[in-house]
Amino acid sequence: MSTRKGSARNLSDEQAANHSPLWWLYLLGCQDGRTYAGIALDVEARFNVHLSGKGARFTRSNPPVKVLAAQSFATKSEALKAEIALKKLDRVARLQWARRWTREDEK
Repeated sequence: MSTRKGSARNLSDEQAANHSPLWWLYLLGCQDGRTYAGIALDVEARFNVHLSGKGARFTRSNPPVKVLAAQSFATKSEALKAEIALKKLDRVARLQWARRWTREDEK
């Protein structure tokens, strides 16, 4: 997965110097029209796990069709907090979040 718009804002100079991995908050669009949010170090690899039926219970019964958006975070803790906040939003707000973090070439 290529870098998403705005992800550089979350990358600190210290992290860049230490080559710390970025954690990603991602939002999937599923076949039934619902969305699924999660975090991962590699969104493409995690998406493939969801597609294989070995991901979350939700995506086993509601297969994903595409990654709607992803946002990077410097730490797992930050990504988890953002995931919790995203999951509390209603569908309209989650899709607004997705539009903000979608790559320019996917709009």
